[in-house]
This record gives sequence, structure tokens and C-alpha cells, in this order.
Amino acid sequence: MYTEIVKIIEGGLSGDKEKVLNYSKVLADNLDKDGEPALAKRIRNMLSNKKSRIASLDSFATKPVDIESRMDIVEITYPQITDDQLILSKYTDREINDFVTCYKKRDEILKLGAEVSNSLLLYGPPGCGKTTVAQYVSSITGLPLVTARLDGLISSLLGSTAKNIRRVFDYASQRECVLFLDEFDVIAKLRDDQHELGELKRVVNSLIQNIDSLNKDNLLIAATNHHELLDLAIWRRFSKVIILQKPDQYEIKRLLKLFLLNIPNTIVESDKKLELIAKALQDCSHSDIKTVINNCAKKSVVNNRKEVHSYDLFQEIYFHKNHNINDEDYFIKYLLLNGVTHKEINENFGYPLRAIQRLSKGGLRNGQRKAAN
Repeated sequence: MYTEIVKIIEGGLSGDKEKVLNYSKVLADNLDKDGEPALAKRIRNMLSNKKSRIASLDSFATKPVDIESRMDIVEITYPQITDDQLILSKYTDREINDFVTCYKKRDEILKLGAEVSNSLLLYGPPGCGKTTVAQYVSSITGLPLVTARLDGLISSLLGSTAKNIRRVFDYASQRECVLFLDEFDVIAKLRDDQHELGELKRVVNSLIQNIDSLNKDNLLIAATNHHELLDLAIWRRFSKVIILQKPDQYEIKRLLKLFLLNIPNTIVESDKKLELIAKALQDCSHSDIKTVINNCAKKSVVNNRKEVHSYDLFQEIYFHKNHNINDEDYFIKYLLLNGVTHKEINENFGYPLRAIQRLSKGGLRNGQRKAAN
């Protein structure tokens, strides 16, 4: 198996696509034999449309750059996101899938005399899945994801930013793709903002013109954490607008099961533990939850533990929200409140049983209880 991995790396570094594809197939077969069917299936799915994907990426070979900095202003990827990796409310999930279905059935829609829905605006708090949605749309349509890079797009030269926007849209029009404009508010701000220079107002005008002229065979997805900054004319350019919010308790439990899927743990089989952890993660974003679990997994390796336990997660949640343990009594009470036993606290955190027993007799004060959750 290690031989195949080395050969795949060699092929990637030398640009030998056939070598990468051939050894990837061998790797998938060996993973099947070694009892890793899920990973083998994922590799085969990535290879299934290899010819069309290679052709698509080759057609995008010469990427546009900012004239001043010579930095690339787009990034081309082929994401692999499945249905079970997109954890959203059922209504949001339905709207996104309807958006994709409308694209796939655009010929039928045009026959009815209706306009094709090919533009999607996503907004909401950071870390709630906007980039993942763009990757998901790219994945299930089979279209490459062309992501505009704002570090290269925004130029210090007057007039260059508007030209860069034009280059991005011209580049995306070369072949069917999903054009993704992240941090959209940076280039789509209100034109009547008295604090902005005239150059940024020209940028918005250029952006509107390019959106209006975008080929209907392409999909446009824009994402922002600051929808209140968007110019009013920008809203009208999007046929579908969706807010992505922080997950509720049901979605948090689904995220826990997803992120813990390949991590040995004593959590997912216990409804009670899932319920307590989901409550502790209330008001966290999708990204926050993934970070907490990743940190737990890394810490279990560092501490030579074979499994992630609920008390590991509660400790990491506490650190994520408070960034430190300034009050040991409060931390112990927090663990007790979340169902961690005296023995677990004693053996895993080193606090004396007598101190734990003393603190367990009193609950958290109202203010502490609110902070703990």
C-alpha cells in the first residue's frame, strides 16, 4: 500500500496523470482487501469521471492573474462532498437540492418560458457551511469549482479590481463551472457608503454587469457573513437567497456522529451522552464543532488513549468557549453538571475525590450555568 502512495505522489509531482490514476486504482483494490471499503469506494468515486475532469481542468490551465502582484485570482478544485456530509435543516437542504435540480432540468424550464435559476446567495454567521454548500453543488453537478481569490482580486491600482472581476467572469465562461465568490461583501458593498472611495463603487457596477451577462449554463454562488453591507441592486441579481444558521440540537447530534465516524469513541452509541454534548455545544457553528472534535482526537493521540470519551469532549468544549481554566472549582462543577462521574474527574483530571464530592453537593449558580452551556 505504501508503494502505491509513493507512486501516486511521484506521478503528481511529475505531472504524470496516467500514473496517478493507475496506482490510485491499485490502492483502492488493496484497501478493499485490507478491510477499508469506505475509503476504497471514495477513491473509486473520485476516479469515476476522471476523463471529463482531467479535460475540464486542462481547459482551465492558464489562470488569470492580477497585473500588479502576478497572483492567481482564481483557484480550481473538484470537491468530493456527499449528501451525508452536508448537515443543514431539512428546509435549507431541500432548497439547495431544488436549486441544483433546476440547473439540471434547465432545458425543460426554458421550454415553459421561465427563467433558469443559476445564481445562489448564501449568508449567515461564520462557520455555518457556506463554503461546504458551494463544494457540494460542485460535487453533485460534476462541475469544477472556480473560487475567486480575494487576496489576488483586490488590487491597489485604481481600476484594476474591476478589471480583475471581469477576468474572473471571462475565465469562468470558458467552460461550464460553479463560480464561487466568497466574502462577497468585500466587492459588493453599498454604493452609497460615504466611507468608500469611488473606485469601490465602480467595482460594484462592474460586478453587476458581469453577473447579468453570465452564461446561464454556469452556476454562480456568492457567500457573505455581512449581508447587511450588500448593495440593494446585488440582491436582485440572485434568483435564490438562503440563510445558513448555526445548527440546532438535532443537527449538532448529526454533526457529532459525522465527525466521530472514524474516531474510536464511547459517545455515539449513547443517546444520553449525545444529548448532553449537543446541549453543551449550543450556539456553536458547524466549524466550531468540527474544531472541538479534531482537537479531542489529536489530544487522545498525544495522551496515548485508544478512545475519545465524553469527558474529553466536555473539556475541549470548555476550553473552546473559555480559552483557559481560571477557576478549577467552576470547571469541576461544569463537568459534574454534564454528567461526568466523580471517578472520571479524579482519574482523568487529577482532582482529589474529596474536593469533587464537596463541590457536587452544590450546583452551578445561574450565571455559571448559563456560561457553561
